[in-house]
Amino acid sequence: MSAQAAKERPDSLRFPFLDDEETIATLRESKTFFILRGLPGSGKSTLAQAIQERYRDGCKVIAAENYKITPAVRSGVPEEYGKVDEDLVEYCKRDVSVIVLDDTHHERERLDQIFDIADKYRYKVIFAEPKTQWRMDCAQLKDKNQWKLTAEDLKKMKPSLEKEFLPMYFGWFLSKRSSEILRKAGQVFLDELGSLKAFKKESKYFTSEDPKIKIDLTSYFVKRPPGVLHCTTKYTDFGKAAGAEDYAQQEAVRASYGKGFTLSISGLFVTTKTVGARVELSEQQLLLWPGDADKLQATDSLPKGSRAHITLGCASGVEAVQTGMDLLEFVKLEKAGSKGEEVGEIGGGKLQYFGNGMWMLTLSKKIDVRAIFSGYYGKGKLVPTQSTNKRGSVFSSCTIN
Repeated sequence: MSAQAAKERPDSLRFPFLDDEETIATLRESKTFFILRGLPGSGKSTLAQAIQERYRDGCKVIAAENYKITPAVRSGVPEEYGKVDEDLVEYCKRDVSVIVLDDTHHERERLDQIFDIADKYRYKVIFAEPKTQWRMDCAQLKDKNQWKLTAEDLKKMKPSLEKEFLPMYFGWFLSKRSSEILRKAGQVFLDELGSLKAFKKESKYFTSEDPKIKIDLTSYFVKRPPGVLHCTTKYTDFGKAAGAEDYAQQEAVRASYGKGFTLSISGLFVTTKTVGARVELSEQQLLLWPGDADKLQATDSLPKGSRAHITLGCASGVEAVQTGMDLLEFVKLEKAGSKGEEVGEIGGGKLQYFGNGMWMLTLSKKIDVRAIFSGYYGKGKLVPTQSTNKRGSVFSSCTIN
């Protein structure tokens, strides 16, 4: 979009996903749900139209009004949403890049249904609310909403929409294309690592069997986080975690939500518990990094951003949070002066062994990946990475199709 066209857009429609070129380019190579949220008459349909005009053939809008669903405070989710979800799933199966859900979205039960679908089809989620001056003014909204809802009707819905809906965690969520690039790099790393003599000498950390030919690391890491590959910034537990509200209200966080970034991958690492990518944050990205994220113990003093990573896989019984803890162990060893044992060059980088099954590949050429800063709103349970093909690759089975 030209700078002139962006200037002509009213303030109520100023969003990174409409005006920022990097964000738009990232979303075009991603799979994203835009969940529009707000009272009837607040401007959601106008925002939905603006998104559709911006992404054109790569966008589909699902508006609750087209399914004759009237906004109201309800005891349960109306059965009419079954048809909404049929259409939503159909668009997901077709890998539509941008899907806009135009509804009040004031009920947690309904949102949970949407989050489950997002997880299943690996869509990232962005909440968007109209910025119109009257968005919470029930006296004005009673004349603007098409349902002829009274001010009293609107006031009943208002409390659930006044409080910001916080995610399980904030972070950068990779585009579909960048996810594929990183997964392939991770797969190559695991294949080469499992074939090395030096690795097989230390095989006791990964298997009790005698590795005569190769250790199949792609079968060792059997779980992955749900949804889209991501780099977590802050775990907020839907607002219940310590510091969650303060983090969400930071100016940098609010300004960056729904915005595109380019992350730099400087290394890939393997431990007995996890496999991950090391992320090197820029000064701008460090503004979104919590001050307490880089500590395993209260006495730790490590550079800001040390924990920044992307989890690619976990061993059986291991949770994804372990990946960041594993990376901090590498950083602590590096800070203490240990550079590890240099094993040699593999897959475009220098391989180092730090003992106890800890392997770090420092890339000679960093991998740039595109991502959107947003939140994860689902249940967060790890899912299997094994596919039904003969190889059962932890990474090929995770590739976002």
